[in-house]
Amino acid sequence: MTLFPQASILDLCAIESRPPAVFIMGPTASGKSAVAQEIAQYFPVEIISVDSAQVYLGMDIGTAKPDAATQAAIPHHLIDIIDPTQAYSAARFRDDALRLMSGITARGKIPLLVGGTMLYFRALTAGVSDLPEADEGTRKQLAAEAAARGWHAMHAELTAVDPETAARLKPGDSQRIQRALEIYRLTGSPMASLIGRRERGPFPYRILNIAMVPRDRALLHKRIALRFDDMLQLGLVGEVRELRRRHALSQDLPSMRCVGYRQVWEYLEGGASEKELRMRGTAATRQLAKRQLTWLRAMEDIEEFDCLRAGLAAAVAARVRVFLAG
Repeated sequence: MTLFPQASILDLCAIESRPPAVFIMGPTASGKSAVAQEIAQYFPVEIISVDSAQVYLGMDIGTAKPDAATQAAIPHHLIDIIDPTQAYSAARFRDDALRLMSGITARGKIPLLVGGTMLYFRALTAGVSDLPEADEGTRKQLAAEAAARGWHAMHAELTAVDPETAARLKPGDSQRIQRALEIYRLTGSPMASLIGRRERGPFPYRILNIAMVPRDRALLHKRIALRFDDMLQLGLVGEVRELRRRHALSQDLPSMRCVGYRQVWEYLEGGASEKELRMRGTAATRQLAKRQLTWLRAMEDIEEFDCLRAGLAAAVAARVRVFLAG
């Protein structure tokens, strides 16, 4: 017996013309997927993954992807849609998510968007900046220059052409420095001058923003360490080996820059011991969680739930029911 019986979406939304959507956001290891799976037992939902790593085929362990049984029991979307040699963008996510949300609503169900890629949530609701798509040739050129000169020199170059963006990036932040320089070389304009140009217009859904935020950061860090250990035990290193065997991958591809995968790549290249792999992977995941929490603090109209509390799923479900009732 479920906590709440499934109800007709028409009954739940009679007083609001816009259809509802529920967002479940939070840092890595906060238990978002588990809560979403529980919510799916209470309400007629389909889940849209808001995760920039779960889009990749074959990247299962390091992304904590829902297993086949879970995906068979509850409709999931935007999982396993591209090869790890390809790139995926916030703009493409927005297009895909809006199309999927429309279809889910048409089927009489509720879109439940779950994940930790906060940029995607913002792109979905606020629109996408007027930035060019990734250009593989430009990226390869920048990577070659960085190999010869170092990322500190590339950061200095960015400072000369886009000081506003450079000021908020550390000299070692290779991924973001490369993207900012790529945008400048493709458009002749600094990223800072383009990033504010967003598509405007009312968002066509009524949203409940649930943020799963730990009240005790130290306990989340313990979860992160245990989770990365579990991934190693489940065969994360072997997963990356197999990906390298099957695909023409490089360390500069977005897929291999994902937390966990980057550290395993370094390990396979002989740049880290097993102990260092564990330490680096855990530290990188903690930094990811910190960035995700920073995003959440800057967001408006969110309702926080302590992700470490007992009865979390029941509490979130109760709030969802109130929201859907109007």
